[in-house]
Amino acid sequence: MNQHIAHIALVVKNYDEAIEFYTEKLNFTLIEDTKLSETKRWVMVKPKGDGQCCLLLAQAATDEQKSRVGNQTGGRVFLFLYTDDFWRDYNNMLLQKINFVRPPVKEVYGTVAVFEDLYGNLWDLIQPVM
Repeated sequence: MNQHIAHIALVVKNYDEAIEFYTEKLNFTLIEDTKLSETKRWVMVKPKGDGQCCLLLAQAATDEQKSRVGNQTGGRVFLFLYTDDFWRDYNNMLLQKINFVRPPVKEVYGTVAVFEDLYGNLWDLIQPVM
């Protein structure tokens, strides 16, 4: 059996502002932006590198979905961005005015800091111990 997670849906307020944040602030690659209807698009972004998992940016369409933007996990860290050079990426993110809510620390598993995306979802930036 061969399985993998291909996409993770991330509810956003607006497609274009989310694309701008992920591609310009986090330096992700826009994989696809296909119009499906007047209000719906298929938008996928992913970090640079060999990873296969993409974020599917899903614009909130209902009041319930809108209430989840920025808090899909009840305030817990939601996504984990692994890097091969923590300090390079951390410093680049600071230059892009990314808000870090927990400063860098060395843990047994690697160097990690917690940042917010444009809506307040929490992410770990991690350089794992090899």
